Amino acid sequence: MRDGGRRRGAARPLPGRPAERRRRRVRARTRTRAGQYAALLAYLVFLAFPLVWLLSTAFKSPRELGSLHPTWIPRHPTLDNFRQAFDEQPLLHAALNSLLAAAGAAVVAVVIATPLAYVMARRRTALTRAATGWVVVSQAFPLVLVIIPLFLVLKNLHLIDSLSGLTLVYVVWALPFALWMLAGYVRAVPAEVEEAAAVDGAGRARTLVSVVAPLLAPGIAATGLFAFVTAWNEFFFALVLLKTPEKQTLPVVLTHFIGAEGVADLGPLAAAAFLATLPSLVVFALIQRRITGGMLTGAVKN
Repeated sequence: MRDGGRRRGAARPLPGRPAERRRRRVRARTRTRAGQYAALLAYLVFLAFPLVWLLSTAFKSPRELGSLHPTWIPRHPTLDNFRQAFDEQPLLHAALNSLLAAAGAAVVAVVIATPLAYVMARRRTALTRAATGWVVVSQAFPLVLVIIPLFLVLKNLHLIDSLSGLTLVYVVWALPFALWMLAGYVRAVPAEVEEAAAVDGAGRARTLVSVVAPLLAPGIAATGLFAFVTAWNEFFFALVLLKTPEKQTLPVVLTHFIGAEGVADLGPLAAAAFLATLPSLVVFALIQRRITGGMLTGAVKN
């Protein structure tokens, strides 16, 4: 009777409590998702602000640029800044120099890094581990630390003041990160794919070229994009190694819009800087599907 009384007197869960708990979980998920979207929106605004402000400045007249109350949208848009930028500096020729150096560095870095990254990822030896450590440590070296020995090496090779020498520097500078990046993509490729190729009689070189390389297409595209954008935006090496005006790259030419007293010709500078950002955006738009697309679907047969 005592136990029965306890059971009869015990508190019973109300019918509405499970529904209330579900509503609370739904509200919590909704708040979490709203916070995530808000953070993502804030991050996008943070990234887009410099480009939007640069574009707005490029189309403003000198009177608007000197106004004490700047506006987001130009009141009287004009193309005079673009015309003046092309009249004052050889932007097209400098852009061609940058394109040759950046594209050449990206292609050479990817060609060299792909087989080396394959060896680093697949062969676990003391040498490959030391190479991986050196790749990571080399990224901490500041540019100023290497510019003097690099200048002396290029001088002995007669590559000072040449696009070939600058491209070589860009390849060397992009190669460590390219190796580290591609090695991660190689490790993501299932070993069963290579084992199946070995059963079919393919050697190491044939497996790398015909089997592994196609599966690494997203990684190769991402690595090439990194090397291209890094070389396209690079300024310090180009400033030190290139002396002839006809061989200077676009980032160096952009500094010519700043006068001797440090006063910038803001309108033409903004127009030229906006044009300098377009190639990187175009290259990324062209290969972004290769970066985000999954290339391993169906690669392994059960």
